[in-house]
Amino acid sequence: MKNKDFAVFILTHGRPNKVHTYNSLRKCGYTGRIFIIIDNEDTQAEVYKQTYGEQVIVFDKKAVSDTFDEGDNFEDRRAIVYARNACFDIANNLGIKYFMQCDDDYTAFSYKFNSKGKYTHKAIKDLDVIFDAMLDYYIAIDIKSIAMSQNGDFIGGENGSFGKSRKLFRKCMNTFICSTDRPFQFIGRINEDVNTYTNVQSRGNVFLTLSNIAINQLTTQSNSGGMTELYLDSGTYIKSFYTVIYSPSCCRILPMGETHRRLHHRITWKNAVPVIINESYKK
Repeated sequence: MKNKDFAVFILTHGRPNKVHTYNSLRKCGYTGRIFIIIDNEDTQAEVYKQTYGEQVIVFDKKAVSDTFDEGDNFEDRRAIVYARNACFDIANNLGIKYFMQCDDDYTAFSYKFNSKGKYTHKAIKDLDVIFDAMLDYYIAIDIKSIAMSQNGDFIGGENGSFGKSRKLFRKCMNTFICSTDRPFQFIGRINEDVNTYTNVQSRGNVFLTLSNIAINQLTTQSNSGGMTELYLDSGTYIKSFYTVIYSPSCCRILPMGETHRRLHHRITWKNAVPVIINESYKK
């Protein structure tokens, strides 16, 4: 890594033997610092420490829960939002300015377009170069966070919205690059990424996703531990409605899928974020 003031934080809970992201990062050429972020309510904490040693950072989950709006009056803290919000203080304590938040279930990092802009799928072998480039771009512009896309974004291949061309999207999920100089709070116990990038952007802030690179994850709810049990208990119906609570002007719930249909959020972007008005309208 060219930028030494950077680290990857892997947010994980209850599955010390299934931190797939760690090996995927190394396999794809990342040589920088990695920290394993767990909470003090994790019964597998000692196994994490035995496996990853001083790379493990433990935060107080209940204390973090008192610092932001969870969006409900439940007491179930089996969610990643606490770790996401803890990361800013953790980075400050470690003396790190820039960090990327990662879930623990990434199996690959891939290019989605070749050098000529043609849709493709090719494994990344030098993540150091990719992370340095993302950081250079992030530092140069005034935004809250930037992320890679997800392979699930490319349903429809080159004919889908993400596969048509290399461009930026206003969503932001999973691989949040953040800075201690640009703090923000994640909100809502579940669906915290969508809750946050809609709510925070509605106030004039910016989150971005790059479509030319992507992560691959294990199938949702196939990897026990983490948030799997919470999703299985509540389903996507409750999950999606958290965003409606925070952003009712731009979020609605619609059925998704062909054969096994499920409810999912949909964002109407013209209602979600401020837009630039053409100078011709200036008085």
